[in-house]
Amino acid sequence: MTLVHNRVPDADAEEAVAGPPAPTSRAGRRPRSRLAALPGAIGWATVGAAVFVAFWAMVARSSPDLPGPSEAFTALRKLLRYPFYDLGPNDKGIGIQLGVSLVKVFTGFVCAVLVGVPLGFLIGGSKRAWAAFNPIIQILRPVSPLAWFPIGLVVLKDVQHAATFVVFITSLWPTVINTAAGASSVPVDQKNVARVFKFGRAAYVRHVVVPHSLPSIITGMRLSMGIAWMVIVAAEMLAGNTGIGYFVWNSYNGGSLANVIAAIVTIGIVGVILDTAFMRLGKKVAA
Repeated sequence: MTLVHNRVPDADAEEAVAGPPAPTSRAGRRPRSRLAALPGAIGWATVGAAVFVAFWAMVARSSPDLPGPSEAFTALRKLLRYPFYDLGPNDKGIGIQLGVSLVKVFTGFVCAVLVGVPLGFLIGGSKRAWAAFNPIIQILRPVSPLAWFPIGLVVLKDVQHAATFVVFITSLWPTVINTAAGASSVPVDQKNVARVFKFGRAAYVRHVVVPHSLPSIITGMRLSMGIAWMVIVAAEMLAGNTGIGYFVWNSYNGGSLANVIAAIVTIGIVGVILDTAFMRLGKKVAA
């Protein structure tokens, strides 16, 4: 006859039966998914928008010439209903105006990247180049964008090309500076590895400098795009004829402040889309 003794299992036996503990985050809790955090983000964004609209309505009530939220959003609905109509040089839909402005912005931005990235590598990788070009960059960088418009007009002989030149020259500096910062901050360990493998200049730049500098380059491009999108509105107010900046100025001269505010909202939305695209690109590069 066998006696069976009742005993409490030890800790190892309990762990074997229960299995490994559930994975937790560093804080000891399971990380919340993005979907779980989305309702809270939307809720707070709604609160912020409601406060802003209420403040706007209060200011508009004390200033009769300023359109209120309802009038501005009614104008925005009308503009978006037929965005691509074309009734002549001075009467085009807001979609056409945005398209013209985006072409100028991307043309100037791409030219700035093509010039700025190699120049940034040169400045960041050479102390002599840094000593030669840094004073020029620091002098030209703070110059107001509109101050460049007459220079572009004299050189290019065309107001639209002058607006693109303003975009180019003002969006050049963030790309140059951030690229130079990335190229000059290559860790010593990576430089030593390149020496061990006897990398030439081209191989060193391709396999060491470019991968290390890529996050800084994307950051510079993101800043450059934000500046380009702000500058084009002011440049087109001077250039005239077409573009979202011309649309804003023409609406103001026509006494339609509601259209001006509607255009401002549209400019802001497009700016958010462009910034979000570069932000996601930067996260992919940094991953």
